[in-house]
Amino acid sequence: MTEVNRKKYRTGAVLSGGGARGFAHLGVLKALNEAGIYPEIISGTSAGALVGVLYADGYTPDEILLMMNASSTLHYVRPTVPREGLLQISGIEKILHDNLRARKFENLKLPLFVTATDLNRGRAVYFSEGELIRPVIASASIPVLFKPVIIDNTTYVDGGVMDNLPVKPVENICDFLVGSYVNPVGREENVTSLLQIAERAFMLNMSKELDHKMHKFDLFIAPQELKDYKILDPEKAVEVFEIGYKETRKKLSEPDNQKTIEAMSNKEKTTP
Repeated sequence: MTEVNRKKYRTGAVLSGGGARGFAHLGVLKALNEAGIYPEIISGTSAGALVGVLYADGYTPDEILLMMNASSTLHYVRPTVPREGLLQISGIEKILHDNLRARKFENLKLPLFVTATDLNRGRAVYFSEGELIRPVIASASIPVLFKPVIIDNTTYVDGGVMDNLPVKPVENICDFLVGSYVNPVGREENVTSLLQIAERAFMLNMSKELDHKMHKFDLFIAPQELKDYKILDPEKAVEVFEIGYKETRKKLSEPDNQKTIEAMSNKEKTTP
């Protein structure tokens, strides 16, 4: 195989939104790493952007889990005056400010795309250069629930509004593409409060694009167990992490996936 035929990156990972279910992404990444699969580029929306930025900054999945686990004294959200949003992502913002070594995309150890929704123009925007923290916070700012983020006079909200599984920035530049989707939609018996209605409507909107994107991945992980976990409840972080880890281990053990990974490994060995 010649250099001309090689794509820019051997392995890429796309991490969906899904709120606190995003802890499953960490389990996915840990299982991949244990199997010798290390993404060279990340594309993430919302929870996937939060996990992606810390992973791209050089932290291991276990270190990120410890950092973000809700059993610590940090709180992810707090009430605010209901003018622009019901909650503020104060704890997450503090985690990023306290722990990110990079302050610009260019300073990360791995290339990263962060998806946010341009609310003014109604489009997905894929940030990959310049200031780092505000685009990540914008990517995770669920409309109505969280306050929007203003960047260069443009109002941004959660990337999941327009693109919850942001494969677009990386689909043509990776030899092997892994998708981690943590937003399965199951039946919900009780949807009565304003918060429940907003959460449920957002989840349903995020799931609409899945069918036509799944085929773009060489390895796709979407644990159905996650439907039993709320997107705004980080208290089950370790359980959610384990679900992602076990599902990935299971997927990696399937014969078809083993053949794909083996073929990728052989290609790496023969590529100059």
